Amino acid sequence: MLAGIMLLSLGLRLVSAFYQANVIEALPGVHDQVSYHTLAGRVLEGAGFSFGTDWWPATRAGEPTAHWSYLYTLYMALVYFLFGPNPLVARLIQAAVAAVLHPWLSWRIGRRLFGDQAGLLAALFAAVYGYFVYYAGTLMTESFYILAILWVLDIATGTACPGPGEAAPSRPAWVRLGIAAGAAVLLRQVFLFFTPFLAGWLFYALRGRDPRRRPPVRTLVMGGATMFLVIGLMVLPWTIRNYSAFGRFVLLNTNAGFAFFWGNHPIHGTDFIPILRETDPSYGSLIPRELRHLDEAALDRELLRMGIGFVTQDPARYALLSLSRAKEYFKFWPTPESSRASNVVRTLSFGLFLPLMVLGILAASGPCLGGQSNSGGLRSSPCDGHLLLLIFITVYTLMHLLSWTLVRYRLPVDGILVLYAGAGIHWLANRLSVFGTLGLKRPIG
Repeated sequence: MLAGIMLLSLGLRLVSAFYQANVIEALPGVHDQVSYHTLAGRVLEGAGFSFGTDWWPATRAGEPTAHWSYLYTLYMALVYFLFGPNPLVARLIQAAVAAVLHPWLSWRIGRRLFGDQAGLLAALFAAVYGYFVYYAGTLMTESFYILAILWVLDIATGTACPGPGEAAPSRPAWVRLGIAAGAAVLLRQVFLFFTPFLAGWLFYALRGRDPRRRPPVRTLVMGGATMFLVIGLMVLPWTIRNYSAFGRFVLLNTNAGFAFFWGNHPIHGTDFIPILRETDPSYGSLIPRELRHLDEAALDRELLRMGIGFVTQDPARYALLSLSRAKEYFKFWPTPESSRASNVVRTLSFGLFLPLMVLGILAASGPCLGGQSNSGGLRSSPCDGHLLLLIFITVYTLMHLLSWTLVRYRLPVDGILVLYAGAGIHWLANRLSVFGTLGLKRPIG
């Protein structure tokens, strides 16, 4: 069954890759692939991480950039080195990897926390979810980033909540967790904000075990330190590179300041504008003229300082603006400003699955529906693995509501929510079949 789901996943993602073809163009929601394609070519030419012309967000021609994921740029450069500058090859490799690993990881986590059938349904939903199919063929970080997050959650839940035949916590598990988390950070540095919550949950889950199997506090502290050490070692070469390029400390990427400045600029008022319209000032024109001579790293830092200033100067406006971002973040309905393709994919993915996602969260939470976490055939989530998923959804959502958001920034959360969609439909199917078999009236509510 799982093999069939993977084949379906592969077929859909290959169609997406071939549809986007061997050209690079700014299709809806995927403009960043132009930057990754160009940057990979510059790396192969020996020009390093730079652009030949003035580039988004405010990088001057020939000057170093740290705005883009180093790991994904190197992936693109490696493919172009081996096969020439053929975007279709990079699309096909990415699509094939995502086609197999995305359903497989979803199945592993869903099966461990919610049961075998719920795990298979989660794998199926991951295979056919419109956004995942579309972005598997785009040359951006989305697909690999979601895989890295699922890898982290798979290792974490397997470490703290081992199922049948799965090993107890060990030092190699902490190393693997560090590698997975490090990969996620190198694809999107925003994942760093989640790592303390991950470590805290692991401590809570492992210390909450039966006293006879409970690891000593020292062991857990050493395990967490190992995870953060591995992450640090993966980030360190790029920190060194950034210091060499800019002459100042930049941990990884120079995008937090730009995002926070533009996302909270007074131009929004209290109603967030996801993409500035043609009638609005451009993003570049919002940057103060007296700052435009700065290099990318210095400018990013100054814009972050100014963005924080927007918040402290008018915290009430910031609160209302952050609330208004929820409309964009959770958007599932068609809109006139979106293309037909975007509206169809949005409605047939998040719009279609949202009720099942909500139902799955309620069913897995137990008291909300049925009074037990395993009502309706759902397996109890051991060691509060369900809690870890909810923590990720909450933390990741808040990070984007408080800074800048677009629909595609929600996709990592969708990667978790499809697990709940599988749990939700499994719970519903069990409830309906049980009451139908007994000839009883179905319960209301």
